[in-house]
Amino acid sequence: MYARTATAAVAATALMGAGALLMSTADTQTTGRAAAGHTGTVTGLRTVSARTTDMKGAAPVVVAHRGASAYAPENTLAAVDKADALGFDWVENDVQFTKDGVLVVVHDTDLKRTTDVEEVFPDRAPWAVKDFTAAEIARLDAGSWFGPQFAGTRVPTLKQYLDRIERNHQKLLLEIKSPELYPGIEKETLRVLGQKGWLDRDHVRNRLVIQSFGADSVQKVHQRRPDVTTGFLGTPAVADLPSYAAFTDQINSSYTSISADYVKAVHALKGAHGKKLRVNTWTVNDAANATRVAGFGVDGIITNTPDVVRGATG
Repeated sequence: MYARTATAAVAATALMGAGALLMSTADTQTTGRAAAGHTGTVTGLRTVSARTTDMKGAAPVVVAHRGASAYAPENTLAAVDKADALGFDWVENDVQFTKDGVLVVVHDTDLKRTTDVEEVFPDRAPWAVKDFTAAEIARLDAGSWFGPQFAGTRVPTLKQYLDRIERNHQKLLLEIKSPELYPGIEKETLRVLGQKGWLDRDHVRNRLVIQSFGADSVQKVHQRRPDVTTGFLGTPAVADLPSYAAFTDQINSSYTSISADYVKAVHALKGAHGKKLRVNTWTVNDAANATRVAGFGVDGIITNTPDVVRGATG
């Protein structure tokens, strides 16, 4: 079960499926929700501010990858709620277009791994997300593959996802998935974010990062909304970092592709908003690697097991 959750996380170049703004302003990232007005009681959690993440030895911000995806089906509302129950503000998700232009939250460009699409629509191979309408995808079971207790879990639309994390007072690292397959996805993503209130001053400054493996996609977001914090997924050569810094605020790299020297080289530059370029690394699911990358000085760690990473680095 856990192995299936993690397999799709390593793709393209050196992702996520992210890190600290993820805190490019003086916002407070509170794993227990106090700063966000959350009324639940969570014990044993620590508060990390944007300023302290720049201090030597401070813990990286922990981001729940596709929600707490080691414990609930990835990219579902159940995974978001599990991250919330564990006390984590930041969640990461993936967004794609349906055939009729609705944004849905799902990682793979086909529906085979994480739904029962082959049973419901046996004659629709290769079951690409873009070949199904939102109503058809809404019929699919996106939880039984993970465990019987999640039977009937659905693939959420981006609007449904935003409603849930807003209810939970959480923060969002949103990946535009495979933008080359979906012309116009950047514009529509921003439109939906605006419609749901996620492009106001508070959300933009403190609760939202948009990232992609596609440099062109990140540039389009930056051009349309230069106030929004953006991240590039990958590990550009050090010599190329200045060109990325012109349109992004974060370099979000696989933990297998970075070193302390690479993190230092990223930190030496200022990003699109004139603040230190940040590094958020993925997908770190064990204590040993979490401790190792924290020693590199990364700003954030993206993980399927946020509790494990918090225990190792907090």
